[in-house]
Amino acid sequence: MNDDAVFERESGLQRQLSTGQLTMIAIGGAIGTGLFMGSGIAIGYAGPAVLISFAIAALIAFLMMLSLSEMAVAHPTAGSFGVYAEKYLGSWAGFVVRYTYWAAQVIAIGGEATAVAIYMHYWFHGIPKWIWIAAFAIALVYVNARSVGNFGRFEYWFAMIKVVAIVLFIILGLAVVFGIGAPASGFSNLTSHHGFMPNGFHGVWMAVLMAIFSFYGVEVVAVTSGEAKDPNKAIPRSMRAMVVRLILFYLLSLFIMLSVIPWTQTGAKVVSESPFVLVFAKLGIPAAAGIMNFVVLTAALSSMNTNLYLCTRMIFSLSRGGYAPKSLGYISKTGVPVRALLVSSAGLLIAIILNVFTPTAFNDLFGIAIFGGIFVWLMIFITFMRFRPQSKNWSLSFRAPLFPVVPIVGALLLAAILITMATSPDWVSAWYYGAPFIVICGIVYYFVWGRKKTPVSEAASTNMN
Repeated sequence: MNDDAVFERESGLQRQLSTGQLTMIAIGGAIGTGLFMGSGIAIGYAGPAVLISFAIAALIAFLMMLSLSEMAVAHPTAGSFGVYAEKYLGSWAGFVVRYTYWAAQVIAIGGEATAVAIYMHYWFHGIPKWIWIAAFAIALVYVNARSVGNFGRFEYWFAMIKVVAIVLFIILGLAVVFGIGAPASGFSNLTSHHGFMPNGFHGVWMAVLMAIFSFYGVEVVAVTSGEAKDPNKAIPRSMRAMVVRLILFYLLSLFIMLSVIPWTQTGAKVVSESPFVLVFAKLGIPAAAGIMNFVVLTAALSSMNTNLYLCTRMIFSLSRGGYAPKSLGYISKTGVPVRALLVSSAGLLIAIILNVFTPTAFNDLFGIAIFGGIFVWLMIFITFMRFRPQSKNWSLSFRAPLFPVVPIVGALLLAAILITMATSPDWVSAWYYGAPFIVICGIVYYFVWGRKKTPVSEAASTNMN
């Protein structure tokens, strides 16, 4: 099967990422503050039944990755789901998906950067937070600018720190639960304090809204396919390894947390301390707060690093498609779209300034990130519904099972989440800011590009190395 000009135009990136790096990059992108801090909010909604909430969210993420991985094997390109939407749904879809995803990731980077400054303030009280933001931002831009292989190695070890921390947490937690070297805590906390499901299924479903955000970032596997050494083998392998590990890490760590500490102590709609810190303190580990502060610092830096990579590839893809200035499609001698990286870094700067000087405005903008993430996942399912009939005779190394059940179930669950957000006072603000952004993107596309043919051939024929 030969890719057409829509995919060929993104050629020039260097394929340096191994299967192991792809897996760790995906794990690093998904394990962040959503688990270390956001899990407390989810527990506040559902109590111990948050395990069901995360299982539902994991199912949605798994179905999405099945759909996306098949398309990534067929079309390994940096624009990934944005380019697939353009190819199988229309130019407008590719335009809206990529710009929405870019905006969502830029805003997320701003939040992670500010979190990094807060974590550093834990140890260095006298240094202004903006210095930490600037220092780490410059460092990560440098890492991303050198080469994709350098980014892969850096992110591999970033993610490894988080994985090791979670594994140690699980081992120590199981020792406490089963009484190895200490009195056994048992499983009574799972049913005490108003039972396993204290707030009914409504609480479980509301926690799904928080849990689904914890899995954002897994789609990075498809984006990295444009720079994978052997995408036909690397993508399916990394997808399977990543999904299994994520589900085990999330569900097992939450199970231990809820067994060791009553959910009434770890769950709250406003969390000021990571539930993981409480568990480490319960285990009697010295300097528990300092240890977890280092882990969440690493998690935030890892998310910043991965999100900056994602933003860069989305703008690069838009440029090669003719939807952004042509110069942003330039690739340096090291195989990095440096100008797209700098533009994404400028967006990062704007997001940080908003967060520092007008926190309310930044929180409002975060609705774009929340709504945008669900919108992009929903579009992946819809794209897959159009992709499979056209590719059924292609020879691919990976096929998602149970078509069309997989994309239909995934799309329906995401649609149910969007409806719940619209009717919930805690989440409706995401609609206020996310939906108008997507509508504006559609209007801009119609008036600027909708009345003329997208210059695909021109963009594809320009090899900007």
